[in-house]
Amino acid sequence: MSVPSSKSISIVVPAFNEEKLLAGTVRAIQESASAFEIEGWEWELIICDNNSSDRTPEIAAELGAQVIREPINQISRARNRGASIARMEWLLFIDADSKPTKELFHATLQSMSREETMGGGTPVEMDISNPMGNRLVKLWNWISGNLNWAAGSFLFVKRLVFNEIGGFSNELFASEEIDLCRRIKKFLRGTGKRFEVLPGPPLVSSGRKLHLYSAREMGVFLIKTVLLGGRPLKSKESCSVWYDGRR
Repeated sequence: MSVPSSKSISIVVPAFNEEKLLAGTVRAIQESASAFEIEGWEWELIICDNNSSDRTPEIAAELGAQVIREPINQISRARNRGASIARMEWLLFIDADSKPTKELFHATLQSMSREETMGGGTPVEMDISNPMGNRLVKLWNWISGNLNWAAGSFLFVKRLVFNEIGGFSNELFASEEIDLCRRIKKFLRGTGKRFEVLPGPPLVSSGRKLHLYSAREMGVFLIKTVLLGGRPLKSKESCSVWYDGRR
């Protein structure tokens, strides 16, 4: 296999029963990727079907994406599976219900072009306005910016670093991106390299969970996770918001 150019990006999208929103995400990626092409960067799009029971893989294939399958229904495994066949120098993980813009890809490209950058993310915003959701997103963006924790919906990292630290943890069914960010920063400590969350532009992501799940359901999960020291994150049943297939 040929050695990838340093100016090359593999975009990995994990997808579980995403037939309603996946086409919009794929088209947004394809249109916005002109920001890479203008600067002479090579890119590829990998959709990892995470054992969907709907038309997710067919839709991805029809739109020209490379499609692979991860039979174990777990976000971290789907991301790792996609990364395992990636050919490019950089990995960019995007969620299947998000719509990156050309401006966001351009800002990401500028960050990747700096010698000290080994990875990062960007703030997020929802595609709907909701008082509780707006407060949660504002809080997350504050935490993300101050701690350099990238949202899993948009996280980029040099493939060498990703492989060195073993990728996403297969022990976690949620918050695997925070765990990855912590391990990346620990790995880079003292090297002069950095992992940073950009000031923007934000990634527009679906706010559907605010309609599909009640404040009580999400609140119970958050409280249990805090009180039990994160143990619910290792249980698929406890992380049903991500896995029960409600769409």
